Amino acid sequence: MPPTDTVTALPARQTLPAEERHATELAFLAAHDAGPRPPGWRLTPRSVITFVCGSGGETLKLPEPHGTLPDRLVITPKFVGERALVERCVVTLAGERGLLLVGEPGTAKSMLSELLSAAVCGTSALTVQGTAGTTEDAMRYGWNYALLLAQGPTPQALVDSPVLNAMRAGRVARVEEITRCLPEVQDALVSILSDRRMSVPELAGTDDAQVAAAPGFTVIATANLRDRGVSEMSAALKRRFNFETVHPIADVDAETALVRRQAVAAVERAGAAFGVDDAVLDVLVTVFRDLRAGRSAEGWDVERPGTVMSTAEAVQVAVSLGVAAAYLPGADSLDLVPGHLLGVVRKDDPADHARLLGYWDGPVRRRAEDGSAVWRRLWDLRENLR
Repeated sequence: MPPTDTVTALPARQTLPAEERHATELAFLAAHDAGPRPPGWRLTPRSVITFVCGSGGETLKLPEPHGTLPDRLVITPKFVGERALVERCVVTLAGERGLLLVGEPGTAKSMLSELLSAAVCGTSALTVQGTAGTTEDAMRYGWNYALLLAQGPTPQALVDSPVLNAMRAGRVARVEEITRCLPEVQDALVSILSDRRMSVPELAGTDDAQVAAAPGFTVIATANLRDRGVSEMSAALKRRFNFETVHPIADVDAETALVRRQAVAAVERAGAAFGVDDAVLDVLVTVFRDLRAGRSAEGWDVERPGTVMSTAEAVQVAVSLGVAAAYLPGADSLDLVPGHLLGVVRKDDPADHARLLGYWDGPVRRRAEDGSAVWRRLWDLRENLR
């Protein structure tokens, strides 16, 4: 056991949910905009959009001083994407219609779902994680079997699912990776989203035999385009949702800034300062964008790997580079890039190794020949891909 003077207190949690992480901004926006709100909403629809997209650098001012809040605040952007997409999502939720966010893995669908839920109803915790093993109980309800055996089916023995909890409270329920759930589990949502109530047959004859959704209840689901065909949604369920596609970040500067911001935060949580040069991050993001698009910024064709080269994966590589720079003295961040890229592309298709080598023999070599010192160094590291 180490000496007591070397033991330091660890933080209680590694990460905080959006409603706690951005509690000051949420409270500020609630006080800042006193306009009309849909039933059950904590913020106005306009303020929800501002919370997600930021105030564009504008300093917002409270109409009157508030004892526990700053009088002025700049709302930071949290989702990098089209504002019009966020506006459509907010309109869908305000109409109490189901919202389905679809897109490639790593395009921040879950983050957008979390942010919208936190802003609309104050919590993002009413979440069902869809998997092949998710049962209908996760969408409807279960039982406390000790009470069930002792008392029979009673309201006290009923265990609410996150969806049922959201219905009772008029909040947003989140279903992550809905297409990974079996069709019969998905279809438990059909009657919930159409009738806005849930039947509990075991409690027939009592006032608790049906639970009606309180105003404000709705569902945000997410689905990866790569998961199509895993458990295809029924036509009936599709009709209960408005579909919105979340695309990869279009602007290279915005993507680079996002990768830097999230990597800095992650490395700081790991107890270190972020020491990766901007030039290395620029190279990293460029490689991911080229391989994702199948074409370089210069217009050169690139063979796309089967693996999704998402922004989320770029962040994880940047975090690894930052941790290595902090805790492995002498480690050169650029030297580590090929090995981490190889780790990313090998996840799905073994042939992606050859595609990555082809990228090195194409755009990396041509940029090196054009005189870029950073790309020349990257070209010299081609042997690290063997």
